Amino acid sequence: MSDAMQELARRLVVGHKSDGRAVYDESVKAELVAACGKPGASVSRLARECGVNANQLSRWVREHGQRGQRAVAVSPAPRAAFVAVPIEATTPMSAVTNDSRSSARMCLQARLPNGVVLDLRECDLRHAAQVIEALGRVRCSASTKR
Repeated sequence: MSDAMQELARRLVVGHKSDGRAVYDESVKAELVAACGKPGASVSRLARECGVNANQLSRWVREHGQRGQRAVAVSPAPRAAFVAVPIEATTPMSAVTNDSRSSARMCLQARLPNGVVLDLRECDLRHAAQVIEALGRVRCSASTKR
């Protein structure tokens, strides 16, 4: 453990509550969270070196990130959940019949804001369009946060 980390660990706990839980210095917590954000930093290792539960430190990192996101969320530019995908046909559309249009096959992969990955392989173009249209109507958690 480095001298800087020993000093940080020494300053982190400022007292204990009557039930035994530690009371932490907010400015030192912010330093520790910033140290977690450095490239190559291990949250688990830093927690162990500072005598903090790794889950607690992970929670502090998440909370610190959410505070930063709230400030950014005020920006007027919303993120689009879907992007228009042009479909290029090798045959001119005027030469394509309704039968061949419905049998066109495609591969589609979409990553939704909530982490769900949609992977359609060799699906019918008409069915893919229906799935995309239905997904466009679904409210997901990323689009409902304020």
